[in-house]
Amino acid sequence: MFKVCHQTDIGLVRETNQDACRSGLTSSGIAWAVVCDGMGGANGGNVASSIAVETMIRQYHSFFRAGQTNNDDTIRNLMISAIYNANTAVFDRSRAEEELNGMGTTVVSAVVCGGVAHIAHAGDSRAYLITPEDAKQITTDHSMVQELVDSGDLTEQEARVHPQKNIITRALGIEPDVMVDYNEFPFEGRSLLMLCTDGLSNYLEAEEIYSLSQQYSGQELTERLIDKAKDGGGSDNITVAVIEN
Repeated sequence: MFKVCHQTDIGLVRETNQDACRSGLTSSGIAWAVVCDGMGGANGGNVASSIAVETMIRQYHSFFRAGQTNNDDTIRNLMISAIYNANTAVFDRSRAEEELNGMGTTVVSAVVCGGVAHIAHAGDSRAYLITPEDAKQITTDHSMVQELVDSGDLTEQEARVHPQKNIITRALGIEPDVMVDYNEFPFEGRSLLMLCTDGLSNYLEAEEIYSLSQQYSGQELTERLIDKAKDGGGSDNITVAVIEN
């Protein structure tokens, strides 16, 4: 049986928390989590991330309650469809209310069942797969600096301190359509899946995430990860969700 938990924190600098997160476990033992990092001002960011999370989990709950066949293709279609619908919901709301114009949000989501972790994302919120051996980032940031790293114009080390590292190239709610990345990974044995916003990943290397995961689990692990990000500066909202096997 999976252990699923999440936690979000305002951090040490921001006046509002624009992150949103939900996670859960179905009666049939399917684990899921959604993490969003809103943008577009205090009100806009809050609204965008909340709309995206609520839109997605409504679709998740409806799917799981209906007892759909949970093969890889149906889970993939569910997750991509949920993100598309979340994008439309945020986009439509931003056009309907002038004060919310331009709001958007990143998203990273996971559904785990049948020994497989299904991951879908847009933006720079990340997923890490943690095994007894190590922790690896399993999503690719949709950001300007990541494109520079991919082209060879920046090293990973330079990207971490680049002044424009927070400029993202994909987000929900900015355009009528959004490109979604989807991947599947084996999730068996003593595995752990961690989803987070950049308020965490900007301060912790994969090695530090791995080290903490070997010392703590469940809610205590989420708290220790957030504390570590705060120790590093805590300049952004910090959100993390964990699914443990």
